[in-house]
Amino acid sequence: MMDILLDTGKDSVRLLPFLFLTYFLMEWLEHRTGRAARDRIRHAGKFGPIWGGLLGIMPQCGFSAAASSLYAGRVITVGTLLAVYLSTSDEMLPILISEAVPMGTIAKILAVKCAIAIISGVVIELIYVNIMKQTEKDMDIHVVCEEEHCSCEDGLLISAIRHTLRIFFYIMLISLALNTVIAMIGEEALAELFTSIPVVGEMVSALVGLIPNCASSVVITELYLSGIIGAGAMMAGLLVNAGVGVLVLMRLNRDWRQNARIVGALYGLGVFWGVVIQLVGITF
Repeated sequence: MMDILLDTGKDSVRLLPFLFLTYFLMEWLEHRTGRAARDRIRHAGKFGPIWGGLLGIMPQCGFSAAASSLYAGRVITVGTLLAVYLSTSDEMLPILISEAVPMGTIAKILAVKCAIAIISGVVIELIYVNIMKQTEKDMDIHVVCEEEHCSCEDGLLISAIRHTLRIFFYIMLISLALNTVIAMIGEEALAELFTSIPVVGEMVSALVGLIPNCASSVVITELYLSGIIGAGAMMAGLLVNAGVGVLVLMRLNRDWRQNARIVGALYGLGVFWGVVIQLVGITF
């Protein structure tokens, strides 16, 4: 139990800088920018998926949490959010490096994830805006304030600190519960899910990848390096592995139907690309 508490605390503390900087930025945008500046930010969403895919490959799960907070305040678009989610891979990169995987192989995996994230984000954006004729609400940090039951009129620094601490404790509690459950089940049991139903390996891998915990990315990466699962199943699981980003989205975005659609799209894209990679025969 002590190990679970230590791991949970360590993983949660890593998020603090990202959460604080995100909320401080959101507060600044809300208090200091005028209508024209906000419109420029909104229109920049056309290129958002590109930046989201590029920045998401950084080995920091806090970036997905930051993206979820920005989306809840409607600073970024749904295409950008999904690009960040698909590009992020939590503990994958540290594990690949620690296992002495060739840098060329690592670069190839990151490049494929980044390309998939950008393509998917752009396509989702086009479908959402041009086909479904949907538009996001105006940027409003007060949406996050109301959801957190706090005041946004206490100045940039105080408001940002309050938001950071509230979401930090929420993440820590959920992560503690997940770590406890995984410790009771065991990583071996998770690994057995892939081998017991090999026909739907990509679907099972994506389900495991949706678990907002670093253990899921660890299991998927280790299974691939051990040769238990193929490149398609590995990529399907790691594409949907957005860390605690989904938790933050559920906590801050009040539209539960929209949240369900976003998670459903994330899962569907992960499975789709995993199957494509398996059928094409791409290896890393």
